[in-house]
Amino acid sequence: MDFGPFAVAIAFWTFVAIATVAGIVADYKKRQLTLEPLRAAIEKGQQLDPSVVERLMAPVQPTGINPLTLWVCGVILVSAGVGVGLFAFFLERVAPAAFWPLLGAGVVTLCVGTGVVVAARIVQTYKGTRGPA
Repeated sequence: MDFGPFAVAIAFWTFVAIATVAGIVADYKKRQLTLEPLRAAIEKGQQLDPSVVERLMAPVQPTGINPLTLWVCGVILVSAGVGVGLFAFFLERVAPAAFWPLLGAGVVTLCVGTGVVVAARIVQTYKGTRGPA
């Protein structure tokens, strides 16, 4: 059976579905492991402190975006954009038709990286943290 041009789309959506299910299963397992000590204590008939039970039953509060993670991702994206742009100039000698598409991809990657670095600065300012100088 030949899927032709649809093979990439099928592979992509299969990956997205598998990653989604894996995330759901991982969250379920993590929650189950968190509640396991509580279940064991109940089975042994031990007295449970209400504050401990409440802390274990409370949902995990998200901590927000880590500015350092954004900085690292931004630096990697900016570097990749510069690298793809340089690669376009080197590849032009061999395949001139690939110059403009590769240069465009490098510029897009550079813009996304710059946006992530700006987002890191905004998150730092909002959180009141101090990051890279």
